[in-house]
Amino acid sequence: MVRIEGVTKIYNEGSASEVRALDDVNLTIQDGELLAITGESGSGKSTLLNLIGALDTPTKGRIFVGSEEISRLSGEKAAAFRRKHLGFVFQGFYLEEDFSVLVNVEIPLMLQGVDKEERRKRAMSALEEMGLKEKADFLVTQLSGGQKQRVCIARALAGGAELILADEPTGNLDSENGEAVMRTFRELTKKGVTVVVVTHNMQHAGVCDRTVNLKDGRVTE
Repeated sequence: MVRIEGVTKIYNEGSASEVRALDDVNLTIQDGELLAITGESGSGKSTLLNLIGALDTPTKGRIFVGSEEISRLSGEKAAAFRRKHLGFVFQGFYLEEDFSVLVNVEIPLMLQGVDKEERRKRAMSALEEMGLKEKADFLVTQLSGGQKQRVCIARALAGGAELILADEPTGNLDSENGEAVMRTFRELTKKGVTVVVVTHNMQHAGVCDRTVNLKDGRVTE
């Protein structure tokens, strides 16, 4: 479970260029939930996702993932938490184009210090789950956009992610591939993985268990 309690995020606090990106946000996300976060550009969606992912810290308030408060984690502690518990899926893929699909999926396991045999086993299992086992030795440049996004999901799964944070994961995909990615997220939640999706696509938001809308940094659910 993710608990967000009274979270405010202010950039450049106290200066003439101060920006209140989030304003007293309270939100609970259940285990195994597929949650959509929507809102106009600048509403605070990506800021909220970054805070849940321990990529940034709030100005005020607290965030818990499970029993652990992550709101004040920074540096190596934050990085260790992300490696152990979280998976990230982005619009831009962030795959290493000079490496094979398999090596791309293995990267988070390398960072965790998993030995070669075990990480190969886990990476292949994740690729098989994504229907990409036969693409393991392909270069990323040989894949379609939809396949690249499934590699990103496989990378998150291989790392043991309990919570997947997806920022506009269908933004670079056509409608067919976008819908396929959302179906994949739905299947993952049936296995207990929690998925939070930031999206502008209301059709994709409609397949989620719940939609939270942000406006001017506040929840208007």
